[in-house]
Amino acid sequence: MITVVGTGTGAAPAETLAGAELVVGGRRHLDAAVVPADAERVVLGPLAPALDIIGRHHDKGSRVVVLASGDPGFFGIVRVLAERFGSGALDVRPGVSSVAAAFARVGVPWDDAVVVSAHGRDLRTAVNVCRARPKVAVLTGPGAGPAELGAALGGAGEGSRAAAAPSGPVAQFPAPLERVLVVASDLGTGDERVERVTPAEAATRDWGTGVSVVLCLDESRALGAVRTVAGPPSAPAQWALEESEFAHRDSMITKFEVRALALARLGPRLGDLVWDVGSGSGSVAVECARLGAAVVAVEKAADGVERIRANAAAHGVDVQVVHGAAPDALAELDDPDAVFVGGGGRELPEIVAACARRARRSVVVAMAALDRVPAVRAALAGAGLECDGVLLQSSRLAPLPGDVTRLAATNPVFLLWGVRNPVYREGVAQ
Repeated sequence: MITVVGTGTGAAPAETLAGAELVVGGRRHLDAAVVPADAERVVLGPLAPALDIIGRHHDKGSRVVVLASGDPGFFGIVRVLAERFGSGALDVRPGVSSVAAAFARVGVPWDDAVVVSAHGRDLRTAVNVCRARPKVAVLTGPGAGPAELGAALGGAGEGSRAAAAPSGPVAQFPAPLERVLVVASDLGTGDERVERVTPAEAATRDWGTGVSVVLCLDESRALGAVRTVAGPPSAPAQWALEESEFAHRDSMITKFEVRALALARLGPRLGDLVWDVGSGSGSVAVECARLGAAVVAVEKAADGVERIRANAAAHGVDVQVVHGAAPDALAELDDPDAVFVGGGGRELPEIVAACARRARRSVVVAMAALDRVPAVRAALAGAGLECDGVLLQSSRLAPLPGDVTRLAATNPVFLLWGVRNPVYREGVAQ
């Protein structure tokens, strides 16, 4: 058997190393452990050489002990060892994970938390999860620590937060979401620190190498509701909600039939960033947020901005709102995974082109004017997206006097979408 010991928030128990002929672990784990004098020690760096050494000892029946942080089955080395040697060859002895320990230090339950790893992974997924959910634990790594996370969460994008709108005024970017970062460092040691900071404060600090985990919390919602199923909330039972579920002006809202297909083509999910450009009432933005995505809504009308905020609050989701006109208001935003564009003015093709150049996966455009279709198709195709679309025409059941029903036609809407070829954008498959 290969014994895998999670050190929890302290050193590995001495009895777990008794008789070991090979002990593998990080330098700090080996330094803290009572390793038998005649045992071979291997400091974990690149995994492949260490796995080869473990394999040679395992093949000849040597007692092998692997030391790991916290619970090694939770974003830990158990996966790699099981893939190489089989689960039956492992004797796993978990410790308290850094996530459990960090939440314990601040006295907050975590059965409804989202846990995301940024260790050796793109930080953007963790950032988008933190934007979308009120209780997130981020496992950090080099180049993806509290400073980088704080900088990314400091606002709607990573630039100056101001762009000149075509009509003259400056686009008003949203204030950062109400989040506090709890940075837990050197858990279980004499140097343990648990600090609450704002994202802006985190961005200015040099945190060193001792960070164990970062909690990103909306403290007003930190306790959460009593749960039956652990983890983030499941997908909503319904989407493409009735128009009556949203505040809107003069029926200026994406109808639920159009919204249903738009959501299917956008594919919003946890870890994604979605733009809703020309957001109007924010119905698409709110639906994307309900499905787990981080969402930025761009709207040039001041009363529209307030409606979007009200609709987001009514549905209990976070939507960041940019008050400004596209395409200029998009310049300082982080690149999106998917974009929904509504409206049909003369500038629509230019807006679609700007969105299509930056979208990682897809752009969906809704418009009423037939005349705009060729230019929008060209804008999508010109950015390397594979374009398709439909004309949506629907008739809804409507009551008539005498307990009878008629069909009431809604206005026809063109829905075009462009999907990026997975190898087009910098060779990265989406």
